[in-house]
Amino acid sequence: MYTIRMKNCAFFARHGVLDEEETLGQRFYVDAVLDVVPDSALESDSIDATVDYGVAFIEIEKIITGKRRFLIEALALDVAKALCRSFPQIRRAEITVRKPNAPVPGVLDYVEVTVVWPQQA
Repeated sequence: MYTIRMKNCAFFARHGVLDEEETLGQRFYVDAVLDVVPDSALESDSIDATVDYGVAFIEIEKIITGKRRFLIEALALDVAKALCRSFPQIRRAEITVRKPNAPVPGVLDYVEVTVVWPQQA
């Protein structure tokens, strides 16, 4: 097994519970840690046998910039499931979504949620 890491993928979207979050929108950041079964990719040096991270980025972008979710937890889970569906070589997807402008009564850098799929007991 090997791991592909995509860090700080940035997208403008309109997720959140408050109406203002939908109206104004904000930037969201996504990290994807993908554990991949090598199959023949490492030996054959073939993009067809691995996860094309350009395609994976587009898949992440579609979900993050798509329909509104109230919870970034749900957003992260949707990304993880979609990547696993699109790439059967992925055995485990760990998706982190960061929301820098979370509506909290104080100062913070960001709120971050990490979801792993498939979930194990």
